[in-house]
Amino acid sequence: MKFFLKLNVVSLLYAVMIFIPLELMINVYRISRLTDWEISSVNALIGITIIVEIIAGSIIFIILTKKWMNGRKASFWTVILWAPYFVLFVYLFASLFPITYGGDAPNPVTGLLAIGAVIAYPVYILIINFAGMVSYDDSMRTT
Repeated sequence: MKFFLKLNVVSLLYAVMIFIPLELMINVYRISRLTDWEISSVNALIGITIIVEIIAGSIIFIILTKKWMNGRKASFWTVILWAPYFVLFVYLFASLFPITYGGDAPNPVTGLLAIGAVIAYPVYILIINFAGMVSYDDSMRTT
């Protein structure tokens, strides 16, 4: 039962990791309007935030996969389990913070980038799981 909970927590964290950058990208105009910052400043800040999140998140997920998943092949379920959490987060955010001002609507290209990110994200999760399993195997050989 503990492994099931750990698997769901990791899947939830994977969903959060893609949800935050996508929502930041989609809400650039809203952030700019509410903070009175230039669009270029908001884009730069979001770009830096996404890069930091990808680097730090990857390191954290490799460590978490190594520690919590114990080299089990069942950890690959996270490739599928992140999706329901992501859909839940998007639904809740869209329900709680609807776009009521037409100027806040994102560009169509942002939607294409979001679709591409959601399609490529399971491959990223697979790579993280492989890295976590390999580092788990290496740590088991040295002890």
